[in-house]
Amino acid sequence: MNIDLTGKTAMVCGSTQGIGKAIAVQLAECGANIVLMARNESRLKEVIRVLAADQGRKHHYLVADFSDTSSVAAAIKDIAGFTIDILVNNTGGPAAGKAIDAPAEEFIQAFQAHLINNQLLVQAVVPGMKSRNFGRIINIISTSVKVPLHNLGVSNTIRGAVGNWSKTLANELAPFGITVNNILPGATETERLSTIIDNKAGKMQVEKEDVRKDMLAEIPMNRFGKPEEPAYAAAFLSSGYAAYITGTNIVVDGGRTPCL
Repeated sequence: MNIDLTGKTAMVCGSTQGIGKAIAVQLAECGANIVLMARNESRLKEVIRVLAADQGRKHHYLVADFSDTSSVAAAIKDIAGFTIDILVNNTGGPAAGKAIDAPAEEFIQAFQAHLINNQLLVQAVVPGMKSRNFGRIINIISTSVKVPLHNLGVSNTIRGAVGNWSKTLANELAPFGITVNNILPGATETERLSTIIDNKAGKMQVEKEDVRKDMLAEIPMNRFGKPEEPAYAAAFLSSGYAAYITGTNIVVDGGRTPCL
C-alpha cells in the first residue's frame, strides 16, 4: 500500500511540536503540500524547514493562537488563498484537575479552543471540499472520548463534545465525498506528557520515574506512544484508501483503553 498525497494540500493545526508536528512531517513525506497553523511564528518557520519539499511541493504557515477564537477567525481569512483538501484539527488539551473544582470559565475556554475553533475551520474549508467532491477532516482528540481519564475533568468533558460534533458532521458531509474521523492518542511522548508527569510528581510528592512506571503499568505494550504513530494513522485516513471510513474513532494507545 503506497500512500500518495501528491497534489493534495493539508492544513495541520498545532503543528510546531508533538503529534501535530509529526502529522505535518508525515503528510509532507507522502507528497502533500502543508499549511501549518500555530501561535509561535519562529517555531512554525523551524517546522517548515524540516518538511519534505522536493517534487514541487510548497509549504506555508498561518499564525493563530487557539486560546483566542478571534485570532483563529482572523487567520481563517487567509485560508481562501489555499485549496485545502485535508484539515487536521489539533490543539493542546486543557489543564489537569477535577471537574468539580473547575470554574465555569475553564469549560468555556476549552469549548472555544477546541470545538468552536474546529467549527470555524471546518466551515472555512468545506465549501471547497464539496466543489471537488473530496475532503478529509481529522480531529486529534483523546481516548477520554471512550473512557474518562482520571483528573482530567474539563478535558474529558470537551473531548466528548468534540467527538459527538465530529460524528454529526460525518453524517452531514458523507454525501459530498468528505470523511470526518477522530484519532484518539493515548500517552504519547510529547511535551504535554512531560508536563503531566511533572505535575503529578509535584502534587503527589514522588519521583517522576515512579509516576512514569505507574502510567506504563496501565499500557499493555509497556511503552509510551511515539508522535509518529498517530501520524501514520492520519496519513492513512487522509488517503484514498480510507474513502469508506467516516464517523469513527481510531485509537492509538498501545491497548490502554479498557473497552472496544
